[in-house]
Amino acid sequence: MTQKKFLHTAKAKKIGAAIMIAALTLGTTGCGSQSASAEGNGAIKITNVSYDPTRELYEAYNKAFVEYYKDEKGIDVEVVQSHGGSGGQARSVVEGAEADVVTLALEHDITLIEEAGLIEEGWLSEFDRDSSPYTSTIVFLVRKGNEKNINDWDDLTKEGVDIINPDPKSSGGACWNFLAAWHYADLKFNGDEEKIKDFVKAIYDNVTVMDSGARGATTTFVENGQGDVLIAWENEAIATVKEYPDEYEIISPSISILAQPSVAIVDENAKKDGVEDVARDYLEYLYTDSAQRIIGENGYRPSTESILNEFSDKFDLSMDLATISDFGGWNAAYDKFFVDGGIFDEIHGA
Repeated sequence: MTQKKFLHTAKAKKIGAAIMIAALTLGTTGCGSQSASAEGNGAIKITNVSYDPTRELYEAYNKAFVEYYKDEKGIDVEVVQSHGGSGGQARSVVEGAEADVVTLALEHDITLIEEAGLIEEGWLSEFDRDSSPYTSTIVFLVRKGNEKNINDWDDLTKEGVDIINPDPKSSGGACWNFLAAWHYADLKFNGDEEKIKDFVKAIYDNVTVMDSGARGATTTFVENGQGDVLIAWENEAIATVKEYPDEYEIISPSISILAQPSVAIVDENAKKDGVEDVARDYLEYLYTDSAQRIIGENGYRPSTESILNEFSDKFDLSMDLATISDFGGWNAAYDKFFVDGGIFDEIHGA
């Protein structure tokens, strides 16, 4: 492995940790202490710890929820927002970061918080559709003209293709990226695991920058101008093309994966802060038609099918999508691929 690959320096880790702490301290909505008790203005404060690319979604959603709650219940609510790589965010909650609700990139990150005793068993069935109010998928973002002619996963293995992709050790989106590539190779090689590993390794050998989170990877590709292709959340790619329509384009691979971000009440914290009802209402409101349209407008796929179809011009609904059940569920997938010494480490370190 050359020094060009996977820029994980100690300095970068320290900077990333500092950014994480700052995000958890300040959030993006509200300010001051993250205690969820009533503020001096009478508002009830709750904290939503989320993952990197949901910043714009929750900026819009929080505003709508606050207005709804005031109109319907006469209660003022203030939402403090925190963002970072999904895995890192989960670990921060386990280690004591304030969170009344979590809205993370994958089920396993919330299971980590459950296993720490902060979330009650059965959270996956507490809200509709396995507590997944919206979905997404994984696409390729390339520069306009697609000079390297990238159309599918095979093209990412070619010599001379520089890939930007986040790190599965800290980013939930990166785990979805890895599984989408693996599923493609699994079908291509009829389950021959050695050939699958070689194929996926060839992709990761072309990764020149591996950021800690999906938003950082987008910044590296878009703002810093590095790489030929970004393996991206669909919503990140949509937002980039919307902002820079003459500079980027989205490539939908023939096979991807149905990414299901999960939500849950952090029961221990919500009880301590006396905001259980508000926290529950906050997550339930995600399933309303009004919120589902906010979700669609921000590049996520609404879980309500009729509203998803309203956005059919925005999403490629013809993509062949694997699901996490194809990997035996998140626990099995995590244990096989992402634990220390798992297949990702084998490929990354080879």
